[in-house]
Amino acid sequence: MERDHRLNGENIALNKMNDIEAYTDASGKIHRPININHYATKKSAAQSMLDVALLMANSSQLKTVLFVGPQYRFYIPLIVLLSLSITLQVIVGLLLVFIVKYDLNDVRKHAKLNRMNNVATVFVFFTVLINIFITALGFEGYTARSAVAPVMQIPDQALSLLPGELNMTGGV
Repeated sequence: MERDHRLNGENIALNKMNDIEAYTDASGKIHRPININHYATKKSAAQSMLDVALLMANSSQLKTVLFVGPQYRFYIPLIVLLSLSITLQVIVGLLLVFIVKYDLNDVRKHAKLNRMNNVATVFVFFTVLINIFITALGFEGYTARSAVAPVMQIPDQALSLLPGELNMTGGV
């Protein structure tokens, strides 16, 4: 196919004579308006990747909270907040999958897509708010109990300095 006669997703020739959607500037470059479906798909994909990263971080935090156990003073609030955050992230991920499936050029779907996008935005806002509280209640300076047996201590007398000929750094 020749470049001037390629078709878009709606079988309408692009850059044909009298095409008001596409115009050519003085340098000969063709400009077309943004394809809303491609933009929404890329936006949803980027948001999903960030959602996955936060989901992984929250899962790791939940694992740490469960590992430390109930002796941590914010054990119950952190479990509740992390569980709520993970649930909201899963719901937002599902909403984004459904939003991407719809054709944004179909005017009949605009109201439904707008509602779904608004719900996803509200859930993302609450997820951020919850994660602020999770961070505030976090484990800063708290040492987790170890499941590994303690390491055997070696008395200082058993450690000796290397003889001078083996000490290549020249120091003591």
